[in-house]
Amino acid sequence: MKERQIVIISGLSGSGKSTAIKALEDTGFFCVDNLPVMLLPKFLELQTGSGSEISKIALVMDMRAKEFISTYANVLDDLSKQGYRFEILFLEASEETLLRRYSETRMHHPLGKGKSLPEAIREEREQLKGLKEIADRVIDTSHYNVHELRAVILRCALKGVRTGHLELHILSFGFKYGLPHDADLVIDVRFLPNPYFVSELKGLDGTAPDVKDFVKKWDETQVFLKKYLDLLDYLIPLYEKEGKSYLTVSVGCTGGRHRSVVIAQEIYEHLKGKKAPVSLVHRDIEMK
Repeated sequence: MKERQIVIISGLSGSGKSTAIKALEDTGFFCVDNLPVMLLPKFLELQTGSGSEISKIALVMDMRAKEFISTYANVLDDLSKQGYRFEILFLEASEETLLRRYSETRMHHPLGKGKSLPEAIREEREQLKGLKEIADRVIDTSHYNVHELRAVILRCALKGVRTGHLELHILSFGFKYGLPHDADLVIDVRFLPNPYFVSELKGLDGTAPDVKDFVKKWDETQVFLKKYLDLLDYLIPLYEKEGKSYLTVSVGCTGGRHRSVVIAQEIYEHLKGKKAPVSLVHRDIEMK
């Protein structure tokens, strides 16, 4: 059997699965949206038997197919026993976020017949609990914009293709908006002096030179950066040695607009000169 990368995207309705599969399609994946899970074995069999077998496949399978919940576990288990290897990405979002997205798009929820929208969302979350537990990656899309979600999906997919290096993702966030669900390491920088309480800096964010200068001018900032960067320099080769292909370092402050942005940028600048590929996302920088 020719080695292939198979990515299965599932999760809650309204969580961003269409954005996810479009991102993979744009990078060369053969994509199928809303494939009934019962057809997955036949689909893969046809691909195996074709002369020009596709090497990268992404499939969205979810509650739109009525038999999905009752059949996915047996189908995936049978395929695993046959030697197929796939990665399951499970997308979710907070109820508040899903309600807002449904309001903006006027979509119909697949379980919405005879139920209120909140009831349908809660029932779907409950029914998909088992799939979430076996997923290789659970991604909470509540605070991602379209561009950030695309970047996260691509990183998750690319981790299945070993480059020989650990791939690093630096993420700034605000604790008031919740911990990132995909964080491996979390550092809290709320002990640093806060630009929010300086009137001329409050309306700016951590990418502004004046905010950077304010956060970095304190002795505790410089001591912290030295110690934390030294720690990362020590840990990263150990993670890579153990075979980890992807590491998310999350930096949090209260609102995710000032201190965490500055520190995340400093970490990014320090690591981008190393051998490992590194990316940077400021999750909550636009939040007010």
